[in-house]
Amino acid sequence: MKKLVMVMLLFIYVGFVYGKNNSEPFHEVVDFVDMEKFSGDWYVISLIPTVFEKDASNGIENYSIGDDGVITVKYTFIKNGKNKVMYQKGWIYNTNSNSEWRVRPLWPLKLPYYILELANDYSYTVIGTNNYDYLWIMSRQPKMDKDELNSIIERMVLRGFDREKILFMKQDRG
Repeated sequence: MKKLVMVMLLFIYVGFVYGKNNSEPFHEVVDFVDMEKFSGDWYVISLIPTVFEKDASNGIENYSIGDDGVITVKYTFIKNGKNKVMYQKGWIYNTNSNSEWRVRPLWPLKLPYYILELANDYSYTVIGTNNYDYLWIMSRQPKMDKDELNSIIERMVLRGFDREKILFMKQDRG
């Protein structure tokens, strides 16, 4: 029964991601991402959550790139008082910039994943999908300067993301 519910949720998720006008490139992305610098832990500070992330806390995405170019994404978080881990695979879609990926939450899906902003010092990043339904603002630290975070959110609103849907993720570990 659990598998059936997960498959149903996945189809709902895919419907949201692909259900709108999503011609590419949908978003302006950063010019270049140094994958070695980008690899490692990123604390989820603010987001427009997927169904899996609603009511979650302490989200940390870890990216590592293998010799074959495949990106391993390990997402740890707490939901309903339990530690959770989700693994995904990613592929760099635009190798000139490394800022457009495809991420596979489950086979055979490969969903668009765009690096919309990245601090020059790699202290924060903003990730979006090919519509305005999902957004992640992440930092190398579990907390971000409030003014900087609000400025990032305002830029995302100007790009078309709904301010009312952007939530803050509780980070009380790390």
